[in-house]
Amino acid sequence: MTRIAAVHGALAPHRRTQSEITDMVARTCLPEGTDRRVLDRLHRSAKVGSRHMTLPLERYEELDGFGASNDVFIAAATDLGAKAVRGALHAADLSAADVDLLIFTSVTGIATPSIDARLVGRLGLRPDVKRLPLFGLGCAGGAAGLSRMHDYLLGRPDQVAVLLSVELCSLTFQRNDASMANLVATGLFGDGAAAVVAYGADRSERPDENVGPTIVDSRSHLYPDTGRVMGWDVRNTGFQVVLDPQVPDVVRRYLADDVEGFLGDHGIKPKDVTAWVCHPGGPKVLHAVTEALDLPADALDVTWRHLADVGNLSSSSVLHVLRDTLAERRPPPGTPGLLLAMGPGFACELVLLRW
Repeated sequence: MTRIAAVHGALAPHRRTQSEITDMVARTCLPEGTDRRVLDRLHRSAKVGSRHMTLPLERYEELDGFGASNDVFIAAATDLGAKAVRGALHAADLSAADVDLLIFTSVTGIATPSIDARLVGRLGLRPDVKRLPLFGLGCAGGAAGLSRMHDYLLGRPDQVAVLLSVELCSLTFQRNDASMANLVATGLFGDGAAAVVAYGADRSERPDENVGPTIVDSRSHLYPDTGRVMGWDVRNTGFQVVLDPQVPDVVRRYLADDVEGFLGDHGIKPKDVTAWVCHPGGPKVLHAVTEALDLPADALDVTWRHLADVGNLSSSSVLHVLRDTLAERRPPPGTPGLLLAMGPGFACELVLLRW
């Protein structure tokens, strides 16, 4: 099995309260003279207290088009990604030269050479390091990245892999777009990164009690006729969010069967799971997950706290929740855990852990 050696999170430099961000969105997204009460209600209902932003708030009003936003993404993602990977390698007591595979996932900007390629020299990774950039997985990217890391290390059990997620969601906010989807997104998403270091079964760098869980297995499920539930429409202005209000209904329809079937294949029942590492998709989605899986009232406390503190960081968020679970709510050794996230497709990603 794959052993998670360390998880390290990093946040964009400018922390702002939800009300400050709401004021910025009102100036940049609403037509002059528009009643902003709907915007205020949507942002309050997100249950987000503060978020981290890549730029000072006034700079968002100056961004002109996709090119300008994406240039900022490339520079900032490289900086924040380097910080996250360095922190994770340090926590794992490994060097950059130990890394055999670097996986990079993001859905909030594009780059060629990709961000992972730009980090090789900067971090001192070996020039023969294998790279796997992933795009389009959205909020499910952190979970899917762990799955692909596990797949690789099953075949290379003597090697070390790093998963890096960087999501600068604020750079995708659409100016002069008063659509419900844009107003919801501008109230929910923030900017951050996370890196995970893992190694295969033939290595034992840190066989102590502080090492992370093992990855036992993973499963993906792409749901039929849900292509317009979540995603991007690519415009001259950048990534325009597609966000259907029926997302919680999709969760209620499919998630329980997915989870019960996946766990059942390993002889596990949902009541046996000692930690639910869930992506913070927003209050309505979290309520739907709790209801669909019949979870105890406190099962998603770590996820709810993450949402309140920094918002939804897309693919990075579930990795932050994993880090916080290890630091603050570590389950008993040997017990099962489930990491789950959903994203464009519409798809669910499940990762079975053993603590």
